[in-house]
Amino acid sequence: MLPINLADKLAKFSTHWDPHVVADYNENEIMVVKFQGEFPFHQHENTDDFFYVLEGEMIMDIEGQPSQTVTTGELFVVPKGVVHRPRAENEVKVLLIEPRGEPNSGDAQRQPAPKPRI
Repeated sequence: MLPINLADKLAKFSTHWDPHVVADYNENEIMVVKFQGEFPFHQHENTDDFFYVLEGEMIMDIEGQPSQTVTTGELFVVPKGVVHRPRAENEVKVLLIEPRGEPNSGDAQRQPAPKPRI
């Protein structure tokens, strides 16, 4: 039980779309990730998708709805089963919460990230 400095954790890697686990909360993994560009459209059938923007700005595209801009200090939850795509013109730093073992790629035809612990 020690404090976790998210800025220090984010400084340990420079890759995009590569979430790193920083803590566990019940049966969930708390992760930090950097991304730029766009992720493929996908959905998670059995879980919501949680995004909290630590630094920067992301756009969340939701199938059939207007895109939503999410900026530093804001969070966005995509309900389970909703087709979505996060994207960012410039690098954004995000905190994610997902059930342990949930592939970050959902049902997209993309290899899930390994989610190393840091």
